[in-house]
Amino acid sequence: MNITYSKLTRAAGLSAVLSGLLFILIQPIHPLEDAATVTSPAWAIVAYMTMAMSILGLVGLSGIYLRQVKETGLVGLIGYLMFAFEYVLVAAWTFAEALILPPLAAEAPQFVDSFLSIFNGSGAGISLGTLGAMGLVSFVFYLGGGVLSGIAIFRAGVLSRRGALLLALGAGATPLVALLPHALGRYAAVPVGLALIWLGYSLWSEQRKSSREPTTAVQNTHLNRTPVV
Repeated sequence: MNITYSKLTRAAGLSAVLSGLLFILIQPIHPLEDAATVTSPAWAIVAYMTMAMSILGLVGLSGIYLRQVKETGLVGLIGYLMFAFEYVLVAAWTFAEALILPPLAAEAPQFVDSFLSIFNGSGAGISLGTLGAMGLVSFVFYLGGGVLSGIAIFRAGVLSRRGALLLALGAGATPLVALLPHALGRYAAVPVGLALIWLGYSLWSEQRKSSREPTTAVQNTHLNRTPVV
């Protein structure tokens, strides 16, 4: 198999599309977040989907950034690093939810509920010290990374500007989620998921088109050399 820049970039675009799809799909099927549900098959399925979403998102975001690294400048770099760190954080957090919390559910249900309350905002259980700040850290990197990346991509004008605008607006609206119930606030992820799909497709289709251009040019050259009968 011949590995080329174009193929890798198209793969990154496809990764962004899949990550966006998973981000949207996870929201309506996510089970309740408490000690009673972490041992259920539904919890495991959603957790593994979330880890896949994070890994695919990191790959896709990296491809999107590297395609326009010069055009996005310092704002693009900061936005990429913040958003990438958010994906790493989500993957690590979900790893704990999938593999650490279920065995603890029966022995330490209060700890499990406290751990889950960091992101669901229930305020249940015991204090977890510094770990309790992870919700705020995730919020800052998701908000800042999404807004800055969206602005940088929009200004660069390399990929879809509408997708970039949707990313910036979707991430920028995150503070409004605090006004909604947690189950309803989940759907604020839909605009960001759609933006990732849009930008991923933009990257994939652009590279697919550019990979065909050399072949087309060669064919045209041969045609030009063919004598007219």
